[in-house]
Amino acid sequence: MKQQIYDCAPGCPVASTLQFIAGKWKGVILYHLIYQDATHFGELLRAIPSIGRRMLALQLKELQKDRLINRIVIQETPSKNIYYRLTPLGATLQPVIEAMATWGNHYNHSGAK
Repeated sequence: MKQQIYDCAPGCPVASTLQFIAGKWKGVILYHLIYQDATHFGELLRAIPSIGRRMLALQLKELQKDRLINRIVIQETPSKNIYYRLTPLGATLQPVIEAMATWGNHYNHSGAK
């Protein structure tokens, strides 16, 4: 999906942000990459136990396509290591992800369910 740049009424900046982080897993993946720097696929699987391998791979590809993360391949004989890291654009989402985490912590502990 090609990302849009919105130029419209109030609320559109929210739509601009959500097109990058919408869905159940993208925000969670970004959260882990903010605090873990370069991270292996397996580390993300362990950090997010309820996500499947296929879904994680799909979400990582979408985040790469949106230029929010980089996939870094380091060739080492006989194998290769693959890491994921935030791009400078992805790092600009840190305050957004932190605000979501703060709100989620408050919601989870307030009994406002």
